[in-house]
Amino acid sequence: MATLFEPFQEMDRIMNQFLGAARGSAAMPMDLYRTGEHYVLRVDLPGADPGSIDIAVEDRTLTIRAERTVHTDADVQWLARERPEGTFARQLTVGRGLDLDRIDATYADGVLTLTIPVAEEAKPRRIEVQHGTRPQAIEAEAAAS
Repeated sequence: MATLFEPFQEMDRIMNQFLGAARGSAAMPMDLYRTGEHYVLRVDLPGADPGSIDIAVEDRTLTIRAERTVHTDADVQWLARERPEGTFARQLTVGRGLDLDRIDATYADGVLTLTIPVAEEAKPRRIEVQHGTRPQAIEAEAAAS
């Protein structure tokens, strides 16, 4: 029976215990797609300090953390404050078949992009079918004792 290879089995499994799942995913919306032999994960992190972005892989869990702070003068009187600030995290549980040692990460225009290659052993391959005459057993004489 053939099964569909899906390396991202469970999304948003564990969130930062201080932030809660709803705030974490809303503050870090993401897109995930496959192109060729790579998965691409794009996470919106507008206003995040690039130096605060931390990406870690432990076992099969990919964790992304970033910090967004608002710097204002002391005499500011807020009229509206809808942009969240603080430390945000997303965790993704990834399945087997990804080369987690070769993840490429870039941050540009407020978007973190991770490119994750499919591992060699998970890539589709063809198995050639031999055809022709039947294989013949090789007969060997019993060794003289």
